[in-house]
Amino acid sequence: MTGRIAFQGELGAYSHQACQQSRPDMEAVPSTTFEDVVDKVARGEVDLGMLAVENSTYGRVADVHSLLPKSGLHIVDEAFVRVHVNLLGVPGAKVADVREAYGHVVILPQCAGYLKAHGIAGRVSSDNARAAREVAEAGDKTRAALASELAASIYGLEVLARQIEDQANNTTRFLVMSRTPDHRRRGAGKMITTFTFRVRNIPAALYKAMGGFATNGVNMTKLESYMVGGTFTATEFYADIEGHPEDPNVALALEELRYFTSEHRIVGVYPADRERG
Repeated sequence: MTGRIAFQGELGAYSHQACQQSRPDMEAVPSTTFEDVVDKVARGEVDLGMLAVENSTYGRVADVHSLLPKSGLHIVDEAFVRVHVNLLGVPGAKVADVREAYGHVVILPQCAGYLKAHGIAGRVSSDNARAAREVAEAGDKTRAALASELAASIYGLEVLARQIEDQANNTTRFLVMSRTPDHRRRGAGKMITTFTFRVRNIPAALYKAMGGFATNGVNMTKLESYMVGGTFTATEFYADIEGHPEDPNVALALEELRYFTSEHRIVGVYPADRERG
């Protein structure tokens, strides 16, 4: 497959790494924000978009799940990327020289233990790869970046310390977005179906809507809620389940869901990444 895939961040970001891992034959296109990624896909400037949605240490990436339903795009794949946080410095620098380390607000908590143990102050940057670029431009041995080895190679930095993340299984889940859905069964493993819905304003509507998945033996791996329209009374739910909409048990569960919801939408049907477990 050839084409272009957009990601949030600068060259060398973990999202860039996800693009290389998931779509190595596509041109990776940097974008300033998650909204920029979505817009580029929607306008046809790129073929696909790569969006980080959650991290095993930090939790969900702010705003992305609420952005997906209104984007009009479709999930066609997922990718789990092992996030190795590295301390990057200018050539000749040593860990003992570093006083400040710059990284995204999501990455700082993932290596807080290491930074504290070495007396390094964490500083927020809008992007890990940008932090690497700015450290390279500054040429200051007391400043370092928290980023990937890919960023080190791009910006000419040295890896002062490898894999300093506090959790050994630190992993980020990414979703691959497209303008057109692809509901074909593909791959040898299980399929994942992602959908959003709003329940009807009747007593125990959410409980009853979820009951169909339990009684039909459908495993729900994610259920999250979001406020809609700036009020506390309107709520939208985002869910991942194992299975394909054409599986008999999934079809029955979705039929029951429709009865108790005012609206619903399948956001994507895609193969489960082998790293999902």
